Amino acid sequence: MPSSSVSSWDEPEGLAARGTLIVLAGRGEHGGVYERFGRRLGYDAYRVRALGDPIADPAVLEQAAKLLADESLPGPKVLVGSDTGALNALQLAAEQTAGVDALILAGLPTGAWTAGSWEEEAAARTACPTHQGRLTNDPAFRRGAIDDTPDLPEPRLDLVRVPVLALHGKDDTISPLDRALSVYDGHPGVHTVVFNGGRHDVLNDALHRTAAATVVLFLERLRLAPATSDAGETGEASQASAVRELPLIAEELT
Repeated sequence: MPSSSVSSWDEPEGLAARGTLIVLAGRGEHGGVYERFGRRLGYDAYRVRALGDPIADPAVLEQAAKLLADESLPGPKVLVGSDTGALNALQLAAEQTAGVDALILAGLPTGAWTAGSWEEEAAARTACPTHQGRLTNDPAFRRGAIDDTPDLPEPRLDLVRVPVLALHGKDDTISPLDRALSVYDGHPGVHTVVFNGGRHDVLNDALHRTAAATVVLFLERLRLAPATSDAGETGEASQASAVRELPLIAEELT
């Protein structure tokens, strides 16, 4: 599958769309890898547009910017990034304030990692046997790309003025949890969820249903949050503004 192609999943017929997710894939991946995630979010009436790996094809970032500006796609519009796609999504949100309503960062990479074999790479990516099989038999997936350490910008969360949902696997050996938490530490607009037993590809891991449910809850809270008056501002005024807080929908009292 060409990295420039867009994989799409829409809301069921007869339901009004509740928002749009634009997914940036990680190293070696393409948008079709997120079919299970896209279908599940589509069932909840969110439109999903999954793009390729921006490291392999920089034009993917231009595609994402066009989707953010596409008025035919309903808001709120949320950038979702997995692996290096998370760093690219973060950079895009920092540079292009208008059009981005929230960020979802999954398995944020924090350094180099080397796999000795495909079996080791597959096991480090996901504990889900179904997804391991999907990657193993996918001719468009690039094995070994996870070893690449591209020169990407530092994650500038201080420049992001939208709510951020950070998803990370507790057993992620590609991007160890403690390193990821150190990136998120000190940024009040970031809500971090750690998956016990989770590995690097948390959106396609053994707990993918829980991950999808966590994303839906975040999106529903986002829809209830009042819009900020400075949503389109840039520069010092935007940097000085606070990230809007998302309201609670339900609260467990036991």
